[in-house]
Amino acid sequence: MHKSTLEQWSLLDKVVELGSFAKAAEATWRSQSSVSYNLASLQEKLGVALLQTEGRRTVLTPAGEVLLTQVRPLLKSFYYLESSAASLREGTRTRLELVVDNIFPRSRLFAVLREFQQQYPHTQVNLTEVLESEPLLTEADVMVLSRRQDMSGRGEWLMNIDFVAVAHADHPLHHQPQPLNEDDLASWPLIRIVGREAKAGIDETGAAQCWTFSTIDAAIEAITWQVGYGWLPEERIAQQLANETIKILPLAHGIRRATPLHLIVKKELVAIDQQIQTLLALFIKAGQR
Repeated sequence: MHKSTLEQWSLLDKVVELGSFAKAAEATWRSQSSVSYNLASLQEKLGVALLQTEGRRTVLTPAGEVLLTQVRPLLKSFYYLESSAASLREGTRTRLELVVDNIFPRSRLFAVLREFQQQYPHTQVNLTEVLESEPLLTEADVMVLSRRQDMSGRGEWLMNIDFVAVAHADHPLHHQPQPLNEDDLASWPLIRIVGREAKAGIDETGAAQCWTFSTIDAAIEAITWQVGYGWLPEERIAQQLANETIKILPLAHGIRRATPLHLIVKKELVAIDQQIQTLLALFIKAGQR
């Protein structure tokens, strides 16, 4: 049998936080004698002094500080457990599946997730990032995708992602006569972002070589290392453009391209609950930035 209870440790934590037995008793809706009895019993069973008086405040002894530091994660976990049980009792969703196209700006995505977590700390979000060319194996509760026409869910246009033609600042393309045309580009490898499942059917669009990468980050690195040129999401390379590590190519036409993203809700959801509504609102807000 255990010599102590979570209730006793919780009372100890409250006494230390508030500095006195009386304040802890008031905060926990107990009598002062009940708090004193529980903590005296705790110290007696452990055989260790946990509290001492300094002036008018009750503080931890060195041993008490060590032990309470170790037990606080348990108190936090137990509080989380009870809160989760309350959420289940109230019918709150505990799990949410989210699929987001890899081109959606990361800074906006994690700002959305952070705000959602703050509002619904007991709802677990499972995020899957995909590329436009990859087949979507299963429909999630909420999806942010470019392929609206392939989906059976309910959705609407969210935002456009701007792609811009770029190469490293020292790439030979930046030292050729301007503006650049397709013949100028054809002499250099084109960097493309393509899912693993779609590589076999790539249209090389006139490039001498078409090098494919399965993530945007890898494509950015490839262009940074002067492997070739390509169209990258402008927001993802804002820092490199600002410090001129990467520069926009002076093309005769076609410098910019736009890919629309759609916010889609799984069709099978009979009712859109509060968590789904909140996540949709956060994405709409992010798309309007």
